[in-house]
Amino acid sequence: MILETVLYEVDGGVAVITLNRPEAMNAWTPQLSDELMLACGAADADDHVRAVVVTGAGRAFCAGADLSGGESGFVGGGPTAHSGPRLWPHQVRKPVIAAINGHAVGVGITYPMLCDIRIVSQTAKIQYAMVRRGVIPELGSHALLPRVIGFAKAAELMLTGRQFLGVEAVDLGLASHAVPADEVLAVAMEMARDIAVNVAPVSAALAKKLMWDGLNTPVDTMLALESSLLPKLASMPDSGEGVRAFFEKRDPRWQGRVSRDVPNVSL
Repeated sequence: MILETVLYEVDGGVAVITLNRPEAMNAWTPQLSDELMLACGAADADDHVRAVVVTGAGRAFCAGADLSGGESGFVGGGPTAHSGPRLWPHQVRKPVIAAINGHAVGVGITYPMLCDIRIVSQTAKIQYAMVRRGVIPELGSHALLPRVIGFAKAAELMLTGRQFLGVEAVDLGLASHAVPADEVLAVAMEMARDIAVNVAPVSAALAKKLMWDGLNTPVDTMLALESSLLPKLASMPDSGEGVRAFFEKRDPRWQGRVSRDVPNVSL
């Protein structure tokens, strides 16, 4: 891939995807959107990638839609000339961690909400600012945010468009950890590397799918599905390897591959 607005690298089983428009505080453009989807698609397809970290270059994660050309910045664009699978973070079959290193406004917060885990700068300014700009939040926000933090808190954030800091994001349940800005990426990478070494990739892919599907699944349905899947996982080599590695006090040597070994799940 030759990307212009996104950096993509794989290090030790972790794919790092960086929004790379620091001169514009990583403001969102159709090209940036498409290249992020391409990078996520590449991470999903690569069995060497066990976890993904998404962060921003410079002092912001993403300052929202690029409005330098006026209100046309709210209008999405089609795919670029690049070929390859295109995915949103929640569709990637590996854990995706958003390292929100700085300000996250508008799509700058709705996009990381599609990630599985969020680490945020304590001083990052966060804002669902859309209603103050005459539009509405996107990327599934009206369904996702109330499920993550509760209806009352989601209504306050999305209907007032007020600004809040990273420390409050944790209090609201929107992020897992708030740390100093210069530690955000390091904390996210430490978590991602732990996943890459110690978490069975097929188990992680399946657990992630069940959690996201579970947002709209009755508990009894999920209980039955989990019960049907456990014997399949227990019969795979990685279940024995996980136990042996635990007792032998060593890093596991996983054999399962997301590209071929994840059981089919239908709800």
